[in-house]
Amino acid sequence: MIPFLTLTPGPDRAAIDAAIARVVDRGWFILGPELERFEKAFAASTGASHAIGVGNGTDALAIALRAAGIGAGDEVITSPLSAAYTALAIMMVGARPVFADIDPLRLTIDPEAVAAAVTPRTAAILPVHIYGQAADMDAVTAVAARHGLAIVEDCCQAHLATCRNRPVGSFGLAAAYSFYPTKNLGALGDGGALTTNDDRVAEHARRLRNGGQSERYVHAEFGVNSRLDEVQAAILLERLHLLDQATRQRRTLAARYRRGLEGAGSIVVLPERDAGHVYHLFPVLAEKREALQRHLKASGIETLVHYPVPVSRQPALASQRPDSCPIADHVCDRVLSLPLYPTLEATAVDRVVAAVRSFPLE
Repeated sequence: MIPFLTLTPGPDRAAIDAAIARVVDRGWFILGPELERFEKAFAASTGASHAIGVGNGTDALAIALRAAGIGAGDEVITSPLSAAYTALAIMMVGARPVFADIDPLRLTIDPEAVAAAVTPRTAAILPVHIYGQAADMDAVTAVAARHGLAIVEDCCQAHLATCRNRPVGSFGLAAAYSFYPTKNLGALGDGGALTTNDDRVAEHARRLRNGGQSERYVHAEFGVNSRLDEVQAAILLERLHLLDQATRQRRTLAARYRRGLEGAGSIVVLPERDAGHVYHLFPVLAEKREALQRHLKASGIETLVHYPVPVSRQPALASQRPDSCPIADHVCDRVLSLPLYPTLEATAVDRVVAAVRSFPLE
């Protein structure tokens, strides 16, 4: 069996055990030295001045939006192809998510659709760097500049990704990252962070994550309780040291998939639009997705669908009166993720390729 993903610690097991023991022996579990070290290292890795660790990626998005001044009565344009948490974070701050359809090959938000979605209530654009591929940030930034809009980037699937050699997360006022265990930089539990180059946004975000406290027991504003704990921060710091190497391996395996699947009639292999792609996932489009998935399962290969329902069609979003996004609908009906992770063997990739190619076209 080729699993879709393995989450048990591998070569980093000893370092993780030592990191956990270090925290336990110190007896300091919240807002301590491990978090400070990780925040400093993660900010450096993303090219940001500040990183603020929080409880999860959703909170990272919501706190970033609040720190950017987004709230009730505002509209935030975002992508319909994402985990629903992107839009839920917008709703958490009292704003309305507005969906702009996606580029059919890049699968990120279409800048022309963004421009068409701007209204007098639009306050921000929230592009999603989906599957590890950066959105077309030059074009998105141009739209934002033309209309005076803030940009908050969803980098939850794009750790260390770049767009035209510039780090994702550096194009807007703030960016959000998830450290959910399946991510390229994953914790052994929940976790997230937001990054920014704006000192005032950073100060505001640090206050918001800790109940709005300006000093101990003085709550200057309504905040939340969302802090990356010391155990997860210590684990993430150890894994951050390995992220460059893991990213190179993801790209090597993706290139092997591309060579092997070239011309395969049962699927569409999406193009790599930017060399900064970090391949959080390796999605393909299949007209007969369910049949192909059954075929691969029978061959001992596990696959998943990210995502079968566009966010714009989620029941929880019905009250937001979302516009239709036909390209996202089309993609969500066909997208299928093949196994890809740093410890996946090249021979396993070859087995997946062979199984896809053996799928009958008729």
